[in-house]
Amino acid sequence: MAPRRTTKPPKDPAPTAPAVCSPCDGSGMVAATVRVGRKRRPVGQQDGICLNCLGTGTSPDA
Repeated sequence: MAPRRTTKPPKDPAPTAPAVCSPCDGSGMVAATVRVGRKRRPVGQQDGICLNCLGTGTSPDA
């Protein structure tokens, strides 16, 4: 006789992926506009750390 097979779920389910931070899309970096001159005109962008997740890339609410 063949061995009996069960359809029970595994004891330890696989861990779920952490939620991605929405402002930086998981990269931990956001673009910050560089302004120069008396009229404060924008001249370019530089990378800055995401203040929502503090550079981790994961959502702080999860």
